[in-house]
Amino acid sequence: MRLLKLSLRTRIFISMILLVLGASILIAGVTVYQYKQEAENYHRERLERKEQAIKENLKFVLANTTYLVDTENIPLIFEERDKIYQIAQVHEMPINIYDLEGRLLVKSSGFAFRDTTDNRIDPNIIEKLDSSSKRRYLRKTEVEGRKYRSSYSYITDHKFKPLAILYLPYLQDDSLLNRDLNNFLMRMGEIYLFMLILAIIMSYFLSRYITKSLKIISEKINQTRLDKKNQKIELNNATEEIFALVSAYNSMIDELEESAVKLATGEREQAWREMAKQVAHEIKNPLTPMRLSVQSFERQFDKNDPDIEQKVKEYSDTLISQIDTMSSIASAFSNFAKMPAQQNETLNVPKIVKLALDIFNENYIVFTSEKEEILAKFDRTQLIRVITNLVKNAVQALKEQEDPKILVSVEEEEENVCISICDNGSGIPDKNKEKIFEPKFTTKSSGMGLGLAMVKNIVETYNGTINFISSPDKGTIFKVRFPKWSGKVHGINQ
Repeated sequence: MRLLKLSLRTRIFISMILLVLGASILIAGVTVYQYKQEAENYHRERLERKEQAIKENLKFVLANTTYLVDTENIPLIFEERDKIYQIAQVHEMPINIYDLEGRLLVKSSGFAFRDTTDNRIDPNIIEKLDSSSKRRYLRKTEVEGRKYRSSYSYITDHKFKPLAILYLPYLQDDSLLNRDLNNFLMRMGEIYLFMLILAIIMSYFLSRYITKSLKIISEKINQTRLDKKNQKIELNNATEEIFALVSAYNSMIDELEESAVKLATGEREQAWREMAKQVAHEIKNPLTPMRLSVQSFERQFDKNDPDIEQKVKEYSDTLISQIDTMSSIASAFSNFAKMPAQQNETLNVPKIVKLALDIFNENYIVFTSEKEEILAKFDRTQLIRVITNLVKNAVQALKEQEDPKILVSVEEEEENVCISICDNGSGIPDKNKEKIFEPKFTTKSSGMGLGLAMVKNIVETYNGTINFISSPDKGTIFKVRFPKWSGKVHGINQ
């Protein structure tokens, strides 16, 4: 499971190292096996050659002896003039000859060679020799750590009649081959150590090269957003597989942009439909009492009524009040629909905020600023609109508060300007917090709920943010942050 969590680059690196190590071990194993096979073949063929040569010498002796050639005369024939010893000296190999029952007849002497048999051959060996199709039996033994390859075969007369059993104990000396093997393995180990180091270096750079394109694609995918312009991937000299992946990603970006445009268009149209319904609804609300007032005035109008002037004034006030309501609805809709102009004026934020607060007559509104001058790029009219909307909401939240307080402050926060509007009003209920910046959402009996949506729209246009903290019956703090200006300014719009 842990291996599956490793990065592709790490897995490629580890795989290449394991491949080199596995190949080294495999080749070393095959080499050792091949050496052992060659050693076995060498000793087998050497024993066969010696056995053939010895049997030819024995046949020559039998052909030139004056004794009757039979099993009983074998010791006399080969002990005469130490012929058995001479043959053993020539071939540098001990020779034992047994009768057909396995009893020792004659053996070479003068060799410092430990015999591996007794004076009698095991009956099982004689049985296996007799049943062998080649009339020859090989036996492998090990005595005191030394390996022997023993050969048993028949000595025959000129008519191929078995006369005796020839036993050749062959010492399998692998010291030379083992030395050659060790030398070869050491040289091969040095070569493969160098290859392993080279493989580590190559796998490191190769894994980086292979995963470089994938890393770029991964970063681009992580940066892909529906609400912004996404860049396509451009890679040179990419492999066929990577090129196919890049092409698929770029096609997806094109489709995503088309979908985003369609979605935005659909959402915009739906939003305006909903807005139109809301405006129509809000306009109908004052029209109904206006209609009723006009109808009532028409029915009750009497020019001779002594109170006619007072009644006309009351009717006029009612109509004017409803007309003002319709006018405020139209103004709110117009302000929300109008996008803030990117004037990028260089403003002294504390001065503009203080100016915006001058339109309020409430004496419980307090303004503070840690500096007299904090500069920012913002539109003067839009900044005043942001402050007045937030303060107006705070004032409305304090209508039933016995000791109302509103604190407006301007501070610096690293690269940003922070404007805080704090009140001790009723707070915002938890169920309304997620909807507070949505258009048309309002908890008031009048108005369209466009104020905070408009504020959020303005602030985000200038790369800023707006958030709030609110507790029921304790108050609300709205904080507006946007980038401050640190450049040199010759004229500041106060």
